[in-house]
Amino acid sequence: MNKEYLLRSLAENGYNVLFGAKKHFATYDIVQKTPGRLAFLTLSVGIWQIYYPDFIFSKELSVFLIILGITALTISQYNSEKEQYKERGNELIQMHNQLRNIYYCIKSDEDGNVNLSDQERQMNEIMGNFYDQNITKQIFLSDWYAHYKFFYQSQYEWINEQKQFSWRDKFPVSFRFVAFLVIVWIVLSVLRYFN
Repeated sequence: MNKEYLLRSLAENGYNVLFGAKKHFATYDIVQKTPGRLAFLTLSVGIWQIYYPDFIFSKELSVFLIILGITALTISQYNSEKEQYKERGNELIQMHNQLRNIYYCIKSDEDGNVNLSDQERQMNEIMGNFYDQNITKQIFLSDWYAHYKFFYQSQYEWINEQKQFSWRDKFPVSFRFVAFLVIVWIVLSVLRYFN
């Protein structure tokens, strides 16, 4: 593989590894933080309903609280494995850093002193470890959160040199679709309210 294609391959693999790490961290964060947040929210709303029992949307609010309770129970199924997600995320970050170092080593070599086949072999070993270490079972919405963690909490400039991300890459297609549906629902609700 020549230098140009090896750099591109490193960037693509670096993206996969870093996004995988962020997805593991997203699952860990959701499992770690969401039950406490849901408990606070449901307790706050429950207190509000006691204070103001004749609230116009009290039935809808009760249904919403039940849904939040079911969500908390679903999330708690991951509780016994949450530390594995954190550990695996840390391991993937280390793999990402190794790929980045190889990328910079090759990119900075102007004299042709770096053996590209050795660097390619190292990249393939790292990627083999990545595929072996990856946890495929991730929690619901971890993709969306991983996009946020990747594009807004990570330094991915070296990957962007090759991939040149656009705004479309920063928002998952499923998120854009759901956002569109929510906007349409809000517009229709407002129009129905004023008619």
